[in-house]
Amino acid sequence: MNDAALVLGGGGPVGGAWMVGVLAGLVEAGVDPAAADTLIGTSAGAIHGTRLAFGESPRDLYERQLADLDRIEMRVTLAQTARFLWAALPARDPERSIRRLGRAALTAHPAPDRGLHDIVRTMLGDLTAWPDRPLRITAVDAATGRIEAFDAGSGLALVDAVAASCAVPLLWQPVTALGRQWIDGGSRSTGNLQLATGQRQVLAVTPIPTAVGPHPDAQRQAAELRAAGTRTTLVVPDGEARRAMGRDLTANARRPAAARAGHRQGIAAAAALIRTWPR
Repeated sequence: MNDAALVLGGGGPVGGAWMVGVLAGLVEAGVDPAAADTLIGTSAGAIHGTRLAFGESPRDLYERQLADLDRIEMRVTLAQTARFLWAALPARDPERSIRRLGRAALTAHPAPDRGLHDIVRTMLGDLTAWPDRPLRITAVDAATGRIEAFDAGSGLALVDAVAASCAVPLLWQPVTALGRQWIDGGSRSTGNLQLATGQRQVLAVTPIPTAVGPHPDAQRQAAELRAAGTRTTLVVPDGEARRAMGRDLTANARRPAAARAGHRQGIAAAAALIRTWPR
């Protein structure tokens, strides 16, 4: 087994703010989440995980949320929301549900994926090559519904991998890369804890514990990891954090309060990790 993996889930701008608050709180309490051997990121977690992999500190990411920097504008219409739910919810079978969502994404006409690339480039700054340390970025094949975890050996540019992981169906066009089309890595699992199978220890920070549709939630995935012998710590928003985040996870005005709520939870979560997490 490898030693430790940090798994960062999806959650839009507000969920991302809560997540970096958790990471900063952990550091303040003596646990450095970036000391993990492997980082696995989905959607917002792909953006912030990449920045962590290149050495940006959780404290800096947190302060940027409080200062209303790192804004991501996502204008979601009622029609897009309704079509997303219509595609994802009716099927009880996870494979059928994700294929329905993939077909809806492929036939919709939202903003071009190059606009999404521009957002990702703004968030990553001058980070263009893959880092030297293990980093895995998730995306879902829009045609087959299969999850992929891109890394430095995948033959895909870092910006393309992160954009694919963030391509929310019906909001952004699927990202075309490696001869296939990709949608948000959180489309069937918002946390993707299953990708950390084989690790000795896992810390998963998951802003949205449950994906839309009949897919396994983060709690179930964490239980499966524990059953396989992996020491697993799962951090999800508590009641206070959910109130701070609100229902609209694209609302930038919510980000400072969400980040503070995450910071509080991160400090509390450190007690379960202080003795075992790598330094």
